[in-house]
Formats: sequence, structure tokens, C-alpha cells
Amino acid sequence: MEQSPAVEIRSGTWGLPDIEGFLHSAGIPMRLATQGSEWPLVQSLWFLFDDSALWCCTQTDSIVATRLRKEPRCAFEIAGDDPPYRGVRGRGIASLDPGPAPDLLERLIGRYLATGESPLASWLRSRVSDEVAIRIGSLTVSSWDYSSRMERPERSGGDGLVADVVDDTRKRNRRK
Repeated sequence: MEQSPAVEIRSGTWGLPDIEGFLHSAGIPMRLATQGSEWPLVQSLWFLFDDSALWCCTQTDSIVATRLRKEPRCAFEIAGDDPPYRGVRGRGIASLDPGPAPDLLERLIGRYLATGESPLASWLRSRVSDEVAIRIGSLTVSSWDYSSRMERPERSGGDGLVADVVDDTRKRNRRK
């Protein structure tokens, strides 16, 4: 399988170009698992994939930042909740740096919000002085893609799919 100096592919159906393409185009948060003193914790964070690493922002005193300072080894998953199921999961080593946080936060706002002028964007910018960038490097990844055997439910066809039930219910409600 294809490798890059910073990304090792452990298993899966995708090669490095497909993995990188998915990470660049996925508009969903990353689920990041960090280790605490007793139990792991999974947090959802906006992310970017750049220079063979995953990048996120968080507040300097957040639980995720505190945990990563104590134990930089972490795991992640980037996958949607709707069929067809596909995604990338893996592990890496996190480092924290406040320097890139302002520019990174702007890039994340541009990626995840429809407009950079929303109340949420303004609120995030108001806290930028306390933000820290998280860089997850030394990535080992696995991918999966069930698209070929798992189609999205069609809205018509009467084949008993959930979408048909929803459509039938809407039709009945309109008649009432």
C-alpha cells in the first residue's frame, strides 16, 4: 500500500490519494479519543487535514488539551452517520501550539460554517486569544467504504425502505 513519510496505512480499501481526498472533503467533525487518568474520552472537533496531519483548535484549558498534554497518543475516527458507511480511523501523536491557532480557527470557520459572519463565528473569534492548535501527526490509518454494497435509500419504489415509510406518513398527514 502507498505510504507517505507521515501517514502509514494499516488496512482498508483506500490508497493514500483516496484517504487524503476524503479527509480534505469531509465536512463532518472528527471524533477524537484521548486518555484520562482512568478512562478514555471521545470528543468531536472540527478538523482540517494539511501537511500529512490532522489539525484542530480548542481552548487552552479544555479537557482535550489537558489530556493531550499529559498523554499525546490519541485515536480518531472521521465517518458520517448515514449510509453508505465510509471513513478513516486511526491513531497519532498530538502536539499543542497556540501560535497557529488564530489562522487555523479562521480556516475551520470557513470549512464548517456557511458564513463567516454568523453569531457562532463571532463567538469563536472572541475567544481566539485562549485557543491552541492541536496537530495530530505520525498517523496510522485504516479506511472503509461500503458504498458498493450499501446504497442510500431511495425516496420511491415501494420496497419497504425507511424513506418510503417517511414519504407515506407525510402523504397521510397531508390528507388529514
